[in-house]
Amino acid sequence: MAAWSWRLLLLGGMIYVLWLIIDRISFVVMPVVVALLLAALLHPLTRRLRATGLRPIYATWITMLLGLALIVGIGFLIGVRANEEFPRLVLQIQVTARNVQDWLLHGPLHLKEAQIADFVDQLSSQITQYRTQITSTLLSGATAVVEVLTSIVLILFVTFFLLKDGDRIWSWFLRAFGSATPRVDAAGRAAWATISHYVHGTVAVAAIHGLVIGVVLAGMQVPLWAPLAVLVFLASFIPIVGILFAGTIATLVTFGSRGWFLALIFVGILVVEQQLENHVLQPLIVGRALEFHPLAIILVLAVGGVLGGIAGAVVAVPLTAVIYRALPELRRGRPRAIEAAEGGPPGAGKPGTGEPGTGEPGTGEPGTGEPGAGDEPAPEGVPPGPESGAIESGAAESGATEPGAEEPATSQPAASDEGGRKQETARPSSGTGEAVSPQRNG
Repeated sequence: MAAWSWRLLLLGGMIYVLWLIIDRISFVVMPVVVALLLAALLHPLTRRLRATGLRPIYATWITMLLGLALIVGIGFLIGVRANEEFPRLVLQIQVTARNVQDWLLHGPLHLKEAQIADFVDQLSSQITQYRTQITSTLLSGATAVVEVLTSIVLILFVTFFLLKDGDRIWSWFLRAFGSATPRVDAAGRAAWATISHYVHGTVAVAAIHGLVIGVVLAGMQVPLWAPLAVLVFLASFIPIVGILFAGTIATLVTFGSRGWFLALIFVGILVVEQQLENHVLQPLIVGRALEFHPLAIILVLAVGGVLGGIAGAVVAVPLTAVIYRALPELRRGRPRAIEAAEGGPPGAGKPGTGEPGTGEPGTGEPGTGEPGAGDEPAPEGVPPGPESGAIESGAAESGATEPGAEEPATSQPAASDEGGRKQETARPSSGTGEAVSPQRNG
């Protein structure tokens, strides 16, 4: 228990220190994360252009210019449309406000004009206060403007080089991990596949969201339907919370411009479309890239929003999905690393250790009937084993035995009186283990 407590404390301290570092360099970390998302989105186009034979630099420039042209074109069309329809929206909201006031006075609530006037004054003061805060922030926030511009430039810069030299950057990054390179490489590839699948699936779902809402609002002749459709598209990158926010704005505009009946119809369409997304679009398009419970998504969004604001809420879910997919790959390689460090698979004996039950070399007693013992000379060409019990030549000639040992059978027969023959004791040659053949002297 104490060991686990120390580990948890150490892990908590490391996370805290890492967060302090990220917080200090957040103006660099957030643009890099956004650039990773953009690179995952644009990489298929760059890959196809390079497959046609274009050099990487040209394919990257074409991809970046097409992306910038698309963003600028959409922004220009939205600005023109909003400039044309905004005055009409203001007039329609004023008419709707008078109708609502009449309903509150003469409807079932029977409110008094003084109560309505107080409510309108409070609402106006709140709006004025927020508008003043926003205006003062924009006017006095020269530093913030510089930071935003710097972040945009950094995002474009990092995205460009990720598209052009992503494989080289990854190979250079892997050099720092030594023997753990295969595991880190597998985890990185799993993370990249997850983030690519998530980004492309989310863009497809967001485009369907924006298209459906835009068609519905245009059919109801709601002013600013194009900006509202783009707002729904952008808000769809924030799961659950984003569509609620954008849907509420679109409902209020519909109510203010077209009345409560069409607003209720729009809410019904929005609910049905959201259910289709949750049960059809997300499983089919996003698939297994994100398998989080809604409660987990809400908590992740809350943490990301508190730590990083809107940008933190946007990147919180994909980053969590990346970590969730990469960790199993890192753990999967751990037994192999331990095996390599210990010199063999789990359960293997250590190098140089004997197996259980084996005798040690040289422990055989002379005269026990082991190979090479007895009255007959050892067969020619058969080396004595480690348990042969052969007596060295010096001991054989002297006839001495070890203290306390029984009288051994002589491994060299005595010289015969009749033949006067002698037999040399078989002995291994030095360092080779080969036996010397018995020699007979006539």
